[in-house]
Amino acid sequence: MSDVPDLGPVPQRLAVDADQVRRLVADQFPQFADLPVEPVADGGWDNWTFHLGPEMLVRLPSAAEYALAVDKEHRWLPALAARLPLPIPTPLAKGKAGAGYPYPWSIYPWLDGEPAAVDRIADPMRFALELAEFLAALQRVDTADGPQPGIHNWFRGGTLRTYDEQVERALTKLDGHVDAELAREIWASALDARWDGVDRWFHGDVAEGNLLLKDGQLAAVIDFGTCGVGDPACDLAIAWTLVTADGRQAFRKRLSVDEATWARGRGWALWKTLATYSNTFDDPEDADGSASAQRILGDIFSEYTAGAVTKPNP
Repeated sequence: MSDVPDLGPVPQRLAVDADQVRRLVADQFPQFADLPVEPVADGGWDNWTFHLGPEMLVRLPSAAEYALAVDKEHRWLPALAARLPLPIPTPLAKGKAGAGYPYPWSIYPWLDGEPAAVDRIADPMRFALELAEFLAALQRVDTADGPQPGIHNWFRGGTLRTYDEQVERALTKLDGHVDAELAREIWASALDARWDGVDRWFHGDVAEGNLLLKDGQLAAVIDFGTCGVGDPACDLAIAWTLVTADGRQAFRKRLSVDEATWARGRGWALWKTLATYSNTFDDPEDADGSASAQRILGDIFSEYTAGAVTKPNP
């Protein structure tokens, strides 16, 4: 029997509209009933997100699998927030099923900022170092009783082999569009890179949309639905997807990342980018997404090929 977790089918998302959210809030939190409810633009996939007045938001899981993260967030985010150098969301209230909506949901404070992007970062080196400081602080938090990898976070923090079939399907679909031989070599090196087995806290989805900027500087980290304890290499993917080449090395040095962990982090970046690219490469309406994926894959391939990985000082 294989010890590789089964991701199962893609969750079927449940639609939610603003009128339904208004009814939920009015029924369960009447003190907020007079506040306007409006959808958040680009509010994410795992949750439907709505403004609740000017200072709060409502997050409603879009499928049963995503709803597994609600209790985790309410238990752990206040504890994590007290130990981290940047603001993170901390829940204000937890709602329950009602008004035709079947899952638990949450009210959070609204954190100001705009999603990170390459052309919005004022100082790429400072950004890389501040993000590394945040992840270093997160990894120092006591992991006792922390949530192990599972369906609640799609096995972030677990073995990369969970995503082996997805990588192969993406490479098959992208035949002729990427260097599949090199991609398979990089992926194999990531699978072979051993984890030391020491649990550490990780965010699980350190990505552009979950890093908020103010005046071009890192201001907050949001969306901890995939957080947990285990192998933190999944949080290193950002080193290839958003951080510059110079920033990447500073980021790695600040986190004291060994060669095996760096290889696994590169594997996480490769999986994520291949999965995205395989869904956009033939879509003329998503040329920007394809261009971004090509850029990231180019960085992954060139860094690996050039042997840019260096062992940190003992």
